[in-house]
Amino acid sequence: MSRSNQVELKVEDLSFFKVRQLWQYFWSEHPAFWFICAYLFFEYFRPQAIYPAIDVLPWAQSFLAGAIVAQFFDKKSRLQWCWTHTWLLLFALQIKLSFFFAYDPSWSERYQIQYLQWIIIYFLVCQIVTTKERFYVFLLVFIICSLKISIGTAVVFASRGFSFTSWGLMGPPGYFQNSGELAIQMVVQFCLAIYLMRAYWKKSNRFERLILLATLITPALTIMGASSRGSQLALVAVLIYYFRWSLFKPKILVSFSIILAMLWVILPEEQLGRFQNMGEDQTSVQRMLYWTNGIDMIADHPMTGVGYYNFIPYYTDVYPNDMHFVNRQGERVAELPHNIFIQIGTDAGVPALMFYILIVLSLKSRNKVQSDWVAFKEIHAGLYLGVVGFLIAGQFVTVGYYPFFWVSAALITSIKQTLLTSKKERDLSQAAS
Repeated sequence: MSRSNQVELKVEDLSFFKVRQLWQYFWSEHPAFWFICAYLFFEYFRPQAIYPAIDVLPWAQSFLAGAIVAQFFDKKSRLQWCWTHTWLLLFALQIKLSFFFAYDPSWSERYQIQYLQWIIIYFLVCQIVTTKERFYVFLLVFIICSLKISIGTAVVFASRGFSFTSWGLMGPPGYFQNSGELAIQMVVQFCLAIYLMRAYWKKSNRFERLILLATLITPALTIMGASSRGSQLALVAVLIYYFRWSLFKPKILVSFSIILAMLWVILPEEQLGRFQNMGEDQTSVQRMLYWTNGIDMIADHPMTGVGYYNFIPYYTDVYPNDMHFVNRQGERVAELPHNIFIQIGTDAGVPALMFYILIVLSLKSRNKVQSDWVAFKEIHAGLYLGVVGFLIAGQFVTVGYYPFFWVSAALITSIKQTLLTSKKERDLSQAAS
């Protein structure tokens, strides 16, 4: 469809999942928006891993480059500065500063793309996704990609009779292949799904309700089968948070108890044993050593840490007697600290940790501008609860530079900025009339 005949569809015409209208709207948009959606699709859905015949180009990077170029020619693309941008930019500068004081700068240089790419992607999403309609379509791409992963892994868990395996569940190659990282993405999806159900269930047809149910149930199943204690704790925590104001009402208390009972039944017996041994098993003992020594690293190097991605070389040389993890070659080696706050604090010091926390806090606040989009509050709440779930699960894994937080931050900032765009358009319309 030619963009010269722009389709005048509003976000209400697209929701919850009106396929024809969504398809029509997508192709009426600017190529900059196509490219950023395609980037997200290839980064999360990873069709190149499913169909090796098309794995002939670095698709995600190519679409990202296309979005960077095309946004200069897109009239809707604009960067509306906010506090989240400020804290994120200061965080990035602090990370870069740590390179100059790193214990082993070669480690920092080797892994610098791990954080740099998300800074670029964050600002690019905020630059391009500037209207409610663009945001909603971009959000659905995110949901569909995550849903594809959750359905596949939930089917695997069910097909093995909800039994336990030491490796949990594996996602597609990339950021979600490891069971722990896969489970965190499922926590993010589950949190968003709760609020999408609140916003759209009554207005949806059977097909849309089926999607909503799948978006809620399949990530919960994946979390139960992923053998990740941190994400399972996060799942319970976000449920408690969601029901916090009404937990002691009889109907809610019964519903909450039923949900917990179902999760308990699904949880493999071996995983229950892992919870009972928490703090005493070898994995827990090693993690506590990482945390204790990591706090000492931050105390000894408060301004810039030991250097970006320098936890491993520094720990290896300074704490050789506190390495109990044995790799496949039978060698005792150090790992990353298995805690996002200790990861960031040891990477770039207290200032980086402070900026990171300020980013989180800035995402919680909603604009004072009144929204005419009734689902705005629910979607914002779901995305932010996903950040909370990520932070809880992140106390047990090293995922400070994984997409969970940065993509969620971009989505939250974008949805808030769409309100400002709508307000400006209304003001201009009123002034013209």
